[in-house]
Amino acid sequence: MTECVCGSGKLFHQCCMPFLDHMKFAPTPEKLMRSRFSAYALGGYGDYLLRSWLPTMTEGLDAAVLSQRDTQWQSLCILNARQQGDDGYVEFSADYLDEDNAIINYQEKSVFKRIKGKWLYVGVELR
Repeated sequence: MTECVCGSGKLFHQCCMPFLDHMKFAPTPEKLMRSRFSAYALGGYGDYLLRSWLPTMTEGLDAAVLSQRDTQWQSLCILNARQQGDDGYVEFSADYLDEDNAIINYQEKSVFKRIKGKWLYVGVELR
């Protein structure tokens, strides 16, 4: 049994796996963010990434390309998460290794929308 790569401290099969394997929908924007991070970190979950994205924002995206593990994600830290009604956001910081194995930090504020009871990733909040 392995710990989930999303950094929750929970076991993978009790954390992100049920979402990635289409057994459940993420009940909050934070859990959706964590499961999407896991999908990118593990690779092979492009179909999940597409299904958890707001459909109007997926033009030109392909599940096979999204399934490729191009980036070596190392860690995820949730800085802030909020939901109000059917709108939510998650601010996070994530580390990955570049081509020289140097740790690079990436930060984002992701926007989420709940439609028909299902949370979907909309995109990055532009400042």
